[in-house]
Amino acid sequence: MNEEVVHGIPGPRELREGDIIGIDVGVEKDGFYGDAALSFPVGEVSAEARRLLDVTRESLMQGIAQARPGNRVGDISNAVQTYVEAQGYSVVKALVGHGIGREMHEEPAVPNFGPAGRGPRLMTGLVLAIEPMVNTGGFEVVTRSDGWTVATKDGGLSAHFEHTVAVGPDGPEILSVLPDQEN
Repeated sequence: MNEEVVHGIPGPRELREGDIIGIDVGVEKDGFYGDAALSFPVGEVSAEARRLLDVTRESLMQGIAQARPGNRVGDISNAVQTYVEAQGYSVVKALVGHGIGREMHEEPAVPNFGPAGRGPRLMTGLVLAIEPMVNTGGFEVVTRSDGWTVATKDGGLSAHFEHTVAVGPDGPEILSVLPDQEN
């Protein structure tokens, strides 16, 4: 929680007012995969935690907006990084989004940082898991002794939002949202 970026293992921990918790879910149906993540406040959280959640959610939407035919992966990456850093936060660089389809993790890698106009060209039908991981402190992370949980190196707060997105002929199509949800 709080400083955990991804892969936190559930255990005998108690959620407390003010915590941030991330839920990351993968699904396989009829031979295809989907991936989504949300970060939630536990009760009332600090203004800093609330702002981190808002910025991370919006950075995802900024990245998704670039998932258009003819753009490049770097356009997604740069949109996320530019927005996050303009808000005074950092993006995790050790972990990235990914292509998704018949396998959970496929090419291309979708970093949350880097220059626009670089990387593979986005084509109609390509499906990506776009997943900004944003920290209040530095971008550095560590893997804990369980070999799985990734946390911020400096103990700062972290949030993670993810959608599975298809590059549609007219732009991005979010596949991991129910029709009555906004984002």
